[in-house]
Amino acid sequence: MLLTYVISGFAVGLLVGMTGVGGGSLMTPLLTLLFGVPPSVAVGTDLAFASITKGFGTFTHRLRGTVHWDIVKLLCIGALPAALVATAGLKYFGTLTPEMGQLIRYSIAGSVLLTVVALLFKGKMLAWINARPGRQLKGRALATATIVSGAVLGILVTVSSIGAGAIGATLLVMLYPRLSSAEVAGTDIAYAVPLTAIAAVGHWWLGSINWTLLFTLLIGSVPGITLGSWIARAVPERFLRALLAMTLTGVAAKLIY
Repeated sequence: MLLTYVISGFAVGLLVGMTGVGGGSLMTPLLTLLFGVPPSVAVGTDLAFASITKGFGTFTHRLRGTVHWDIVKLLCIGALPAALVATAGLKYFGTLTPEMGQLIRYSIAGSVLLTVVALLFKGKMLAWINARPGRQLKGRALATATIVSGAVLGILVTVSSIGAGAIGATLLVMLYPRLSSAEVAGTDIAYAVPLTAIAAVGHWWLGSINWTLLFTLLIGSVPGITLGSWIARAVPERFLRALLAMTLTGVAAKLIY
């Protein structure tokens, strides 16, 4: 079973490296559907997994100067308190009850579908915004929208472990269309580190992290992400995103039904 987890970590890392989509969209449904891991444990373990892997990614982006720390600050103002509130809610209602497990399962499916929308329509949304520069938010309105976006992502990530990848990046593109792709990726990863770390600590407090599973997934994911980053150069991005969108849609349907 441990070898199976290592292979799964490698496969998810490979897809993440090829597509740039956050591992939560792939790892959490994989653990829930294929290995029968309880939804709350799948979420908690993936959050700990994400906090570690995204920490390394943030270090790299910081060296490249592709992190906008002012945006990271605004996102964290909204996301971190929201994560704490969501954790308290999970504690109050009970993460290990069948009813709460089903609710978490549905939240995972909803977050996966939001990721599919982000994958398929991010380009069109960006084109729409760029064609209407007068409607772009500025000043206090932009700051408020960023904080609110952070709060929404904080709740999504804490409950489902999904949202800090494709969904977060899409929101950044819509709010800050002048950022380059590298700056969007760097800023998205940087704010996700404290968010996933706080959410992971919350799930550790709730007792919903499988540490053995976490370490075996990390063993497989590191070489997978490295290899996927190299393969991505030879495979058309549109094909990859379409394939991933179809896969995630099937995953969401399976989670619901």
